[in-house]
Amino acid sequence: MSKYAFVFPGQGAQVVGMGKAMADAYPEAAAIFKQADEALGFSLSEIIWEGPEDKLRLTYYTQPAILTASIALYEVFKKEGIVPVCTAGHSLGEYSALVAAGALTFSDAVRLVHMRGTYMDEAVPAGQGAMSAVMGMDREELSAICADVSAAHGPVELANVNCPGQIVISGKAEAVSKAGEVIKELDRSGVRVIPLVVSGPFHSSLMAPAADRLAEQLAAADVRDAQVPVIANCTASPVSTANEIRTALKEQVASAVLWEDSVRTMLELGVDTFVEIGPGKVLSGLIKKVDRKLQTFSIQTPETLDAALAAIKGE
Repeated sequence: MSKYAFVFPGQGAQVVGMGKAMADAYPEAAAIFKQADEALGFSLSEIIWEGPEDKLRLTYYTQPAILTASIALYEVFKKEGIVPVCTAGHSLGEYSALVAAGALTFSDAVRLVHMRGTYMDEAVPAGQGAMSAVMGMDREELSAICADVSAAHGPVELANVNCPGQIVISGKAEAVSKAGEVIKELDRSGVRVIPLVVSGPFHSSLMAPAADRLAEQLAAADVRDAQVPVIANCTASPVSTANEIRTALKEQVASAVLWEDSVRTMLELGVDTFVEIGPGKVLSGLIKKVDRKLQTFSIQTPETLDAALAAIKGE
């Protein structure tokens, strides 16, 4: 019998029109989009379904948009009664994971991530921060390079440890650029640096002001103990109590997303099948790079939902 983890995507997975087919096919999905509009006081669903893409890409719209599309899918999927061993999400996807684990209501979560996106957008003036993906490098070596560059040029840090050979660095624009130069000077086969088009240095210490502002909102939010463990991004460890969850959500804003470690934690908990719920298939790809033998399903549309359920029920 398979043991499941439900995993939820983060920023970058957004696409105009996401979730529309599900909302058209299932009243439960349509109700989530309606709830989002009511909770936020503006038509998020219109931005998600009609764009334009530039507007959807604004952090304070992207974050609630991906959460909404993910939970709309989850509301339909959960009717099948499959109980996961745990849940997890990449960055803002952790909020989707907490909704699925019963620790946050959807309405509270969508308000929180809208504020989270706003605070992150306002934490560092445009152009002062940057992020780059580094391919083909060892975590310890890259961390040492970042430490050396930080000492001379300001903070550059590991931001997303996604899978073996794929790490994102984040920090002060000058420092991220300098770290990229140092890496290129290694002149090593298979090592690449890819600057990312982002609006800020997410998951770096420069986001500390956003974390502090979010902590105030989290203190006032109705956070409950989770019904199943949620793997926290910042520690790659399970959290279950309301206090643990508040702390983890504050910390993850200015800390690295330890996704590879989180996948390994889920394997230690006995998980052998991952169901990615939300736009895109990025997490399924990263999970396979941790261990190619793992079974993954990606649910984004009515068709992919049906295919996943057919495979799961056919076991």
